[in-house]
Parts: sequence; C-alpha cells; structure tokens
Amino acid sequence: MNPAEEILDIVDEHDRVVGQAPRGAAYAANLRHRAVFVLARDARGHVFVHRRTATKLVFPGMYDMFVGGVVGAGESYAAAALREAEEELGVSGLPAPTPLFKFLYEDGTGGSWWSYVHEVTCRLPVRPQAEEIDWHAFLSPEELERRLGEWSWTPDGLAAYERLKAHR
Repeated sequence: MNPAEEILDIVDEHDRVVGQAPRGAAYAANLRHRAVFVLARDARGHVFVHRRTATKLVFPGMYDMFVGGVVGAGESYAAAALREAEEELGVSGLPAPTPLFKFLYEDGTGGSWWSYVHEVTCRLPVRPQAEEIDWHAFLSPEELERRLGEWSWTPDGLAAYERLKAHR
C-alpha cells in the first residue's frame, strides 16, 4: 500500500478520535493524528540514530534518534510502537517497548500530532528498512549530544528528545 493511502485516526486536542482520513490527506489538511517515537538502544546503552531516506513524506533526509511513525486507524500506541520498531530496525521478536510519556507536538505551521514516546533495548542485529533509512549507527549518548548541533534533525524527534531528557 502507498503510505499516503494508510488510514489514520484523526483526533482532537484531548486525543479523542473524531474521524478518519488517509495519511496524505491528513498531512495536506493539517489534521491532528497520532504517532509513536521509540528510542532504541543496544546492549551497551548506545542509541540507534539514522538518516531518513529522501523519499519520506515527512522530514526527508533528516537525522532522527527515534524509530517510529504514525498510528494506524484503530491501532493502539503500544501496538504501533512495536510494529514500527520492528519494521524500521528490520528485526522480529523485540520486547514490547516501554511507554514513557505522551505529548502534543505542534509543528508551527498548523500540523500537530499526539506523540507517545517509548524505549526499547534491541539485543538483536539490526537490518534497517532500506526504503525508510539510508544510514544508521548506534551512538553513545555523548556522541549523540555532540551531533545535535552538527546534523539536521527532525524537529519532532528533537522535541521528543528534549522532553525525554527532562522526563529523566
């Protein structure tokens, strides 16, 4: 299926479902929807960081410290977090990501999405999804912090990361 045709739940400012729309239409009309962010760490505690492919609908070619994506219509945040983590990391059998907190992200141009941040430890070798990720590495927390000022990061990922640091 074309990602723009995926059906999403449209939600209000309280994260209550008020309708449904294809992803492409939801993005075009700035309809509030749901997304998940999963911080994936390896056994050493290093963070999976990747660069998005140039073909992504949102934030093409930018770096991100989270895997994740939109929550499908009728899907729970927990199910979406596991599905997205396994898809993007190219693994199966991950433990269920731990839910941490939820926040409303607003992009400054009218777009917004309820965002649930999760964390998971991946003890399996990763085989990132080539259509989503064109570079990846597990970076130490210190290296990740150094790269924040050097690379072009997804704005929603940065917002989630700043909230995650404050959450801890």
